[in-house]
Amino acid sequence: MNKLPLSCVLSLTVALALCSVSFASHPLITDDVGTQGKGKFQLEINGGYGHDEDEGVTTKTTQISTTLIYGLSDPIDIMIGLPYEHTRAEDSGTVTRQEGISDMSLEMKWRFYEKDGLSFALKPGITFPTGDDEKGLGSGRVTYHLFFIGTMEIKPWAFHLNLGYIRNENKLDENKDLWYGSLASTVEVRKNLKLVGNIGIERNTDWNLNIPNAFILGGVIYSLLENFDIDFGVKGGWTKPEEDYTILMGITWRF
Repeated sequence: MNKLPLSCVLSLTVALALCSVSFASHPLITDDVGTQGKGKFQLEINGGYGHDEDEGVTTKTTQISTTLIYGLSDPIDIMIGLPYEHTRAEDSGTVTRQEGISDMSLEMKWRFYEKDGLSFALKPGITFPTGDDEKGLGSGRVTYHLFFIGTMEIKPWAFHLNLGYIRNENKLDENKDLWYGSLASTVEVRKNLKLVGNIGIERNTDWNLNIPNAFILGGVIYSLLENFDIDFGVKGGWTKPEEDYTILMGITWRF
């Protein structure tokens, strides 16, 4: 197997896994402080197609993530996420394909402050090595993370801030201590229709690269029903290590 495509597959897969840790109002990457309410559920099925070209290597990645969220109480949610990934890397006619289940995540969100439109929450979580690390579908070890979330609502606008630390335990010789920061905004332009925007930055998992991964994202969320949303977004790489672009789509059902 050609080592260059494999290294690209591993790096992109780890980056996708880390991004999928913190689920938000898709297609946003940045999370908000919102919770489901005691005894209520939310099911998210999100898909993405990513394209990246770097030093003659073309990598195409498809990911489908399924997340189930349950409200333990009004301010506390627990969530379980399981992503499936397919990656194709091509270098000078050599093609490398990997596909399968990636690392499962288990998280909790606790909204501990809420007053006059300003809210704060904490979101700890762990991932389990359910993906095959030899195929680049997981880290090979249990990882953990903690995110601070802030939301300010000034209707029809809402603004969200995420700051996080990720302990990236792995068998891939990647950076283990990662930091993350992002900002997002949503605006309701008409009944049941929101426009969303998002920027973010994260320490690169590659020891040899001092350039962080940074992205910019735009999209829409449309509520077909009071409890059912569909969404679409486009995420672009702001720095070279980030994927060139990703097309995002998803559905959300609350019950």
